[in-house]
Amino acid sequence: MFNFSDMMGKIKEMQDRLKEVRDQLDNIVVESEAGGGMVRVKATANRKVLKISIDPDIIDKEDPEMMEDLITAAVNKALEKAEERGREELQGATKGMMPNIPGLDLSKFGMS
Repeated sequence: MFNFSDMMGKIKEMQDRLKEVRDQLDNIVVESEAGGGMVRVKATANRKVLKISIDPDIIDKEDPEMMEDLITAAVNKALEKAEERGREELQGATKGMMPNIPGLDLSKFGMS
């Protein structure tokens, strides 16, 4: 038989666990690079860019587009890695916590 009180307890437990994991994501750092390491980016799993390092050799006043492209590529790669890592952490933290409710698509919340 369905117990609404138990379900509410599970939801509260899951909310608490999700908050805890989201806080932990600030401490998980991913790194990316572009141009063979000429541009490096560090970001948290919460998709916050921490640092961008640029090799001085790529600074060319005649071709700023090249540097812009490398920075854009490195940042996008770092954010993709951060999103993937964050999703993995959230999925691991909530695995088995939610009952299988027909019609509830948890993938919209970064869970499956």
